[in-house]
Amino acid sequence: MELSGKKVLSFVSDDFEDLELWYPVLRLREAGAEVHLAGEAADTVYKGKYGVPATSDISFEDADPDQYDALLVPGGWSPDKLRRYNSVLAITRHFHTHKKAIGQICHAGWVLISAGILDGVNVTSTPGIKDDMTNAGATWHDEAVVVDGHIVSSRRPPDLPDYLRELIKVIQAQ
Repeated sequence: MELSGKKVLSFVSDDFEDLELWYPVLRLREAGAEVHLAGEAADTVYKGKYGVPATSDISFEDADPDQYDALLVPGGWSPDKLRRYNSVLAITRHFHTHKKAIGQICHAGWVLISAGILDGVNVTSTPGIKDDMTNAGATWHDEAVVVDGHIVSSRRPPDLPDYLRELIKVIQAQ
């Protein structure tokens, strides 16, 4: 229970990559963390790219980042939707400003790009958004997981074990 007493906020919206949402959520819960899903509305069912549902606990507007130790941003197509919400960007900036753990995988980098927090940061992502990441000022690496301070990034589902191992270490160190 290495994360006992820790609270994690995860964004959710339609078309999330099923494994990139559920694997981290379940692994962090298994480690003892309390994980809440934040969507556009509370108590709403969102569907992953492959149809796996996820029900939001709270809305973006009601999520208080001061109450959480870490932020998860899943991949899939949902990051393109998530980054259109000012509250999502404000929450992401809050975690960055306070140096709280931010985990992002695959296309999730789009949220961090739109939040304007990647300048000078070492990251990875799906190769499909490599140019977006570098144009935002990040240094992109083709590695399973990259840790730069409080930001933990990963490429795609096969990298999930490496990603969660490192993300748990960063959350523990806070």
